[in-house]
Amino acid sequence: MKHDHANIDGILRDATQRMDKSLQTLHRNFKKIRTGRPHPDLLDAVSIDYYGTPTPLPQAAGISVEDGRCLVVAPWDKALLPDIEKAIMNADLGLNPNTSNDVVRINMPPLTEETRRDYTRQARQVAEVSKVAMRNIRREANSAMKSLVKQHEVGEDEERKGEEQIQDLTNKNIGEIDKALAVKEQELMAQ
Repeated sequence: MKHDHANIDGILRDATQRMDKSLQTLHRNFKKIRTGRPHPDLLDAVSIDYYGTPTPLPQAAGISVEDGRCLVVAPWDKALLPDIEKAIMNADLGLNPNTSNDVVRINMPPLTEETRRDYTRQARQVAEVSKVAMRNIRREANSAMKSLVKQHEVGEDEERKGEEQIQDLTNKNIGEIDKALAVKEQELMAQ
């Protein structure tokens, strides 16, 4: 009977890993949605061509907040300044970088009420996509459980227990999505 549980455990492990990846994607996508305050994380998704290698901007430059309204990007290699400016403009973050001296400055004007609403709507869409992904993972895991029953590898009791565990995992992850969305909405509403 030990063999049977390994299959159910494998399905649970796979579902857990896939749901974790989905949550990581949610957090990455939330970072791309600008809030009223500048934060270095906003540029995490920006990549530059660093001598032929696509490199996340934080690995090629120091990023800091200046005067509470400006992000300052100081590249380790000053020759990268034009590439950094272009990458930030092309990142579809709605930012206008300016190069002066040896740094790229990004002024972050306060969000208008309309922009806040748009970004909040965008955050809710990102959260909904993540919830759909969680439900799809649940459905696939439950389907795999049913296959084990059909192949007589586990009994219906084990299947039911496995499905309960998958539902608990799904509920937990959807709760995490709701929490992350609440935090993002709070950030968007903060001045």
